[in-house]
Amino acid sequence: MCRFLLYKGKQPILLAHLITRPKHSIVNQSFDSRLRLDTRRPLNGDGFGVGWYDNESQEQEPITPCIFTSVTPAWNNINLVRLAEKIRSPLVFAHVRASTSGSVSETNCHPWSYGRLMWMHNGGIAEFEKIKRKLQNSLSEELFLFVQGNTDSEWAFALFLSFLSNPNANSFEHQELKEAMLKTIAQLNAWAEEYDITEPSLLNFAVTDGETVVCIRYTSSKTEEAASLYFSSGTRFECYRPGHYRMVKADRREDIVVVASEPLTFEKADWLTIPTNNILVVTPKLNVLLQPIKDKFYTPERGMEIKIGDEDVAIIPEPKAQLFKAQAEEQMQQDSPILVG
Repeated sequence: MCRFLLYKGKQPILLAHLITRPKHSIVNQSFDSRLRLDTRRPLNGDGFGVGWYDNESQEQEPITPCIFTSVTPAWNNINLVRLAEKIRSPLVFAHVRASTSGSVSETNCHPWSYGRLMWMHNGGIAEFEKIKRKLQNSLSEELFLFVQGNTDSEWAFALFLSFLSNPNANSFEHQELKEAMLKTIAQLNAWAEEYDITEPSLLNFAVTDGETVVCIRYTSSKTEEAASLYFSSGTRFECYRPGHYRMVKADRREDIVVVASEPLTFEKADWLTIPTNNILVVTPKLNVLLQPIKDKFYTPERGMEIKIGDEDVAIIPEPKAQLFKAQAEEQMQQDSPILVG
C-alpha cells in the first residue's frame, strides 16, 4: 500500500518541511514505512506525486492545483528535492506509491486533478475488476473520458466527481464534498454486495478544492483495521534540530492541520489516530470535524462521539487505536529512520 500526507495552513509552508527534511518525511516513508498493513515489503517505490495550490494566484485566474509526478522512487529524484526547497503553499498533497492496481506509469501516480479538485488514495478496492464496468457505465461521457490511467484509485475519483452537482464549479461547500465522499463509499459497498465480494476494501481517500479538505480512514469490515492515518494540528510546525520537528500549540487556535499515513515527527503528543471508518473534514476556516461513518460496517467501539458547539461532532479515538499509536511510535523511536538530504 501507499503512503500519503496533506497539509492545510493559514500560512504557506516550504514543501521541504513536509516532504524531505523531517526524519520520517514522506520521502523516507517511501523506503522505510513502518505502519503498513502489508508488512511483507516496506517500499513505496512505484512513483510519487506532489500537488499544491499557488500561493499567489490572481483573483481572475481559475484556481487549479499544480501537480508534479514521476515514476522514479521519491528517494531518488533530485528534481523533487530541488522543488521542495523552493515552493511554498498553504495546501499540499503528497503521495508515494506501492502499486496494487495498474501499471507503473505517470498517469497512475497520485494525486490527480479535475478543475480545482485534487484527489489521492491509499489502499485498494477489493476485486475491482468485478465492478469496474459497472462503475464506468455509471459515469457521464465527460467523466468517463477524463480517466487516463488504469488504477482503481482514479476510477474512484471519477465516481466521486459524479456525485457533485457540478464538478466544474468554481467553489464547493465543505458539506457537498463530504456528502460526495460518503456517497462514493456507499456506492462501492453496494456494488461489492451485488457481486458477492467479501474481501474488505481499504479506502483511505483524500480530496480538496484548495479550500476544504475531506479525507477518510475506511475499510469495508466490522472487525479489521483500515490502513493507518493520523492527524496533527496547532499554531506552527517547527524544526528544533535538524530532522526533528514538532507541532507547537501556542493557543487554542488551529492554524495548521497535517494528516499523514505515518507521523512525520517523534513527538508523541503531536499526533492523534483517526479511528477506522471515520471521515475528517478541514473547513476553509481550519475547523476540524471528525465523525464516524455509520453504515453497516459501523461499530461503536471504534470511536466515541462528543459535541463541539451546536452541530459539530468529534471523535475521541478508542483505546485500541491509541495503544496501536503508542506501540508504533515506540518502534519508530527505537529504530530511527535515515535522514534524506
